[in-house]
Amino acid sequence: MEELQHWTWVMGRAQQMIMEQGLDLKVTTPPMPPMPPMPQMPSMPTSLPVDPAAMIRAGADFWADSMNLWQRFLDPAKAAPFEETPEQARDKRFKAPQWREQPLFDFIRQSYLTIADHMLKGVEAIDGMPPKQKEQLRFKTQGFIDAMSPSNFAMTNPLVLEKTIATKGENLLKGLQHMLSDLGKGQMTQGAEGAFELGRNLAMTPGKVVKRTPLYELIQYSPATESVFKTPLIIFPPWINRFYILDLTPEKSFIRWAVEQGLTVFVVSWKSADATMADVVWDDYVEQGQIDAIDTVRELLDVEAVHTIGYCVAGTTLAATLAVLAARGEAAKVKSATFFTAQVDFSEAGDLNVFVDDDQLAMIQSLTTDGFLDGRYMAATFNLLRGRDLIWNYVTSNYLLGEDYMPFDLLHWNSDVTNLPAKWHASYLTDLYRDNRLVQAGALSIGGTPVDLTKVATPSYVQAGREDHIAPPKSVWKITEQFTGPLRFVLAGSGHIAGVVNPPSAGKYQYWTNEAGAASLDDFVAGASETKGSWWPDWSDWLEALDDVRVKAIGTRKPKENQELGDAPGSYVATR
Repeated sequence: MEELQHWTWVMGRAQQMIMEQGLDLKVTTPPMPPMPPMPQMPSMPTSLPVDPAAMIRAGADFWADSMNLWQRFLDPAKAAPFEETPEQARDKRFKAPQWREQPLFDFIRQSYLTIADHMLKGVEAIDGMPPKQKEQLRFKTQGFIDAMSPSNFAMTNPLVLEKTIATKGENLLKGLQHMLSDLGKGQMTQGAEGAFELGRNLAMTPGKVVKRTPLYELIQYSPATESVFKTPLIIFPPWINRFYILDLTPEKSFIRWAVEQGLTVFVVSWKSADATMADVVWDDYVEQGQIDAIDTVRELLDVEAVHTIGYCVAGTTLAATLAVLAARGEAAKVKSATFFTAQVDFSEAGDLNVFVDDDQLAMIQSLTTDGFLDGRYMAATFNLLRGRDLIWNYVTSNYLLGEDYMPFDLLHWNSDVTNLPAKWHASYLTDLYRDNRLVQAGALSIGGTPVDLTKVATPSYVQAGREDHIAPPKSVWKITEQFTGPLRFVLAGSGHIAGVVNPPSAGKYQYWTNEAGAASLDDFVAGASETKGSWWPDWSDWLEALDDVRVKAIGTRKPKENQELGDAPGSYVATR
């Protein structure tokens, strides 16, 4: 009777929490922001070209695997063992011993992996489907498979059942509280809230805001060496995220590390879009953004040229900026350009391509409010690209198991969304991702100047991440086929973020270089030399080889105090 009363209380408490959440949503003033719709996959054709012989073979293979599965469950001593692929063996969802030691859950695991394997093989067996449509079907199938994992459901996850019994349902109530909180704010929580704060344990590198425009703030960082390189560095982070990805905790900060190498570092902190930016387009990010920042630094320090870094979409934009400057006879303003995981040719642009078609573009347009796109939509899109890690992992650990969120600076940054100007976003997806116009000489113009990437002769350092799913290395490599100046390509271990944010002190990953040059990425990899650790020192050596002149870190090399503009990290980075 006591047990029955307790579980009755648990169900009653859960119902009360749901009712209270619904009531809070109604009475809160101003109203809680609505959760943006999840990005939708484009509709698939109702009839697919199928090879009858292949279908018969697939059916026979599935039947054979199913019979083996049941034999292992009913008579394991006489059955052939389940053969896991290396990827299945590394699957973190099933690393707990209960998934293998308890026969029922071992059967559930094997059933799931078997069905998943055959579903993906079925996609690959389809002939006659356009490549992009097939990639969309593959992505959608994988998303469905990840969602249906037995680890995502309380009754088929042995760890959840064990904890539910041990805590008498407290884990489910705590998980429900987490879920209701996420529904209220319209975004999935990925890290402990309140664990990080700008200026306290993130974005701590000392500096000052030296300029503020309606589009960006320019931050100059204080020197950490007695002398600095004469040519300063401007970093252009992507405006789809916050700039402090390059200034996380001090031990991970690329900005701090660059300052310690003797560089005078400037960073552009972009404004999160609001109604005042309804008419902002790509031209503005080039003219009033990158070119304006370049001219500002040149004038402030009285130098002829600057080094530049463009990360992701800002790297794509930097390529266009260089082309514009070259066409105007002003290429000398930029001494070098470094590209972090940036694409210019979008013909093989990776997983994001599955979201770019006419149906998706129309849906994005419908989500626009007051001329800007809610940043939570982009966050949901990027989470879907790695749904197993960035969605279902938290469903299991924080909703079902009721675990506390872990403090992790990278996940805090990942959840710190920014809004995007709707006009810019629409044109970026259509002109670049859909129509691939940036690599068509003269197809795009900025400020009336035709863009031709083949006119760019600026010395360039191009970094790609080997496991990058947002800007795949094969796509990043294509920048080498456009530029005509000296270029160094470096392939870093890991992906879009960890492949960039990899300080030497961490001793993690590796990178590959090929001093002999290569005509393709495959040739580059075939002849590449591997170096353990971070590629940052390689970049620093490359930069110093271009220009090693130093000056004393005095005068304008130290940012001036300005009460109105304030200290780094500035105000735009905190604007929601």
